[in-house]
Amino acid sequence: MNIRLLTPEDANLYRDIRLAALKSNPAAFAASYEEEFLLPQSVFEERLQQGETFTYGAFKGDRLAGVVTLVREKKLKLRHRTSIFALFVSPAFRGKGVGKLLMKEAITKAGKLEGVEQVYLTVAANNEAAINLYKNLKFQTYGRDNKAIKQGDQYLDEDLMVLFL
Repeated sequence: MNIRLLTPEDANLYRDIRLAALKSNPAAFAASYEEEFLLPQSVFEERLQQGETFTYGAFKGDRLAGVVTLVREKKLKLRHRTSIFALFVSPAFRGKGVGKLLMKEAITKAGKLEGVEQVYLTVAANNEAAINLYKNLKFQTYGRDNKAIKQGDQYLDEDLMVLFL
C-alpha cells in the first residue's frame, strides 16, 4: 500500500471515492451525496490544492483504496491545532490496516507542522470500528455532541476526540 499526498491531478479519483463514501456511509459524514454529486470537478481540484489542507490517499497500484484529510487551523490563537476529517476506506480494503496507515500519515504530518500540539476529530458515536482505531492511536474522548447530525428524522451523536502530540 502506497500512501501519498493527493494533488489536483488526482481530483477524479478523489471525487469518485468521496461520492462512494457519502453514498455507502451517509451517517459518517456531515456532507451528503446529493450535495457533493452536484459540485463541479473544479471544487474537488481546489480541495486538493496544497496550502494548509492535506488529503492523503492510500493506493493499491493505481486504485485509490482510502483517503483522509488533515486541516490546520487558520486563526492565530488556534494555530496549535489541526483537525482530521473524512477518513474513508473502500469496503474491499477494510480490515487490512489501511485506515491506520492513513491516520498515521496525517498524524505524522501534523507533528511536522510548526507549533502544532493537538489533533482533533469527530466520529459517529455508534461507529465502534473507527472509535477503536482512534483509541489505538492514543486519541482521547473529551465530549459528545448530541444530535450533531440530522438525517431525515433521525439524529446521530458524535464523539469529540483529541490527540496531544
